[in-house]
Amino acid sequence: MPQKEQAPFQPKTQRGWQTQKRIIRAAEQEFGKRGYHNTSINDIATGAKVAPGTIYIYFEDKYSLYCHLLKQYGHEIRMNIAEAVRRLTDRLEIERAGLLSFLKQVRKQPYMYNIIWESLYINPDLFVEYYENFAHRYRVQLEQAGDAVTRMDKTVMAYILMGISNFVGLKYVFFDKKADLERVVDEVMTFYRHGMAGLGQAAEAPAAQETEN
Repeated sequence: MPQKEQAPFQPKTQRGWQTQKRIIRAAEQEFGKRGYHNTSINDIATGAKVAPGTIYIYFEDKYSLYCHLLKQYGHEIRMNIAEAVRRLTDRLEIERAGLLSFLKQVRKQPYMYNIIWESLYINPDLFVEYYENFAHRYRVQLEQAGDAVTRMDKTVMAYILMGISNFVGLKYVFFDKKADLERVVDEVMTFYRHGMAGLGQAAEAPAAQETEN
């Protein structure tokens, strides 16, 4: 398997961009349903309604297409969160808006989990790079927050918060698709504000409603 990703072809016309988008959408569907190794270029071409040879105009091979999709996910998540927090200054409100943005996105694109996590088996370096890049950006933001966040190793903090986001997302994307995401995020924020030990939590805080069906 090739380990080096080649940059995708940059279309020069609107028609070219539309064709490339169809290929990427079809790849997402096929990789998400079948898995990377069980998906062929012909499967993607059928889903995109193009000839198999057309895909090779835009991407060197299946691996390059997969890598592009992985990078696109990271970019979309960051851009959506950036838009959601654009007018916010309070760190906890930023965390709330960011988490809600992420949960909404993965609920709309559930194959995102399959495709990102499968990278661990396709090429572990892709998996490490994806999460390390995300954690690096998160750590920088937490450092810039100063005294608004707990004094601790910000890389550890970034991975704690990423872990919460990922597994809360897993629960409410795959196991409980009808749950009210606003209420779920409010529950997470209760944990963010008071921690597992409940330090500073009001003595008469109402009991959390059960989220299980």
